[in-house]
Amino acid sequence: MRVTGLEAIGTLGRNVKLYCLSEGQMNTQKYIWITGASSGIGHATALRLAKDGHIVFATARSQDKLKELKNKSKNWTGQIIPMAGDVTDPDKMADIVSRIETDHGPLDMVLLNAGTYIPEKLEDITIDSFSQQWDVNLNGVKNCLFPALEKFLERKKGHIAITASVAGFRGLPRSLAYGSSKAALINLAEALYMECKPKGIKVQVINPGFVKTPLTDQNRFKMPMRMAVEDAADALVKGLYSDQFEIVFPRTFVMIKKMIDLLPNKVYLWLIQKGTESKEI
Repeated sequence: MRVTGLEAIGTLGRNVKLYCLSEGQMNTQKYIWITGASSGIGHATALRLAKDGHIVFATARSQDKLKELKNKSKNWTGQIIPMAGDVTDPDKMADIVSRIETDHGPLDMVLLNAGTYIPEKLEDITIDSFSQQWDVNLNGVKNCLFPALEKFLERKKGHIAITASVAGFRGLPRSLAYGSSKAALINLAEALYMECKPKGIKVQVINPGFVKTPLTDQNRFKMPMRMAVEDAADALVKGLYSDQFEIVFPRTFVMIKKMIDLLPNKVYLWLIQKGTESKEI
């Protein structure tokens, strides 16, 4: 009989616990820290990884949402353990990493996913809203990255995955803060990959297109190939189980975006401006 799910066949401890896995899945139970886990892609991915049998430490600001997330996983092989906190607080993020390692065991993977998006016209954007997006999207990743990276460097192994966006490929209207923060994350992930690979640490970047989440629900324009968040989580987790550096979904949309991004500046800027009906870029 073909095995399609994750089934525990031993309980001799986390490091020797073996599973029957579908193709491409990690073959031992992992300790995984996910930020931005209260909604959207982070929420769906936390559930998917717990269902696959992993121990997921879920971080977000809302205690209540994390408790609901934990309750959804109570009958699965894996589990979700709430670790509430604000990613913009570096001391709190360092404390979470310390508590995970002290109370539970060494982290195997961090999925740095917390992010925010405020769609604003040029005349509406403020220093505060710009700073808020950069503080969560970029500084939030930095605050979580370094305490985890310190542990990974000590052990000479670990897995870092950073959620960026196709909005970080090239400039887009109404995405001054969001797009630039995601561009910085892509650059960071690429640099980390080259630095970390010789040290035994796996690095991946996640570049989603349009996914149905509370953040994209703010958009007032048609979002081509927008996919369900559950399908996005499936694609993301499949990518985490692989050796590829970049994880993208929906794949067709991202490939089209990449081809458009190859256009010369003059053509690209005109095309995007025309396509989004923006008067200014």
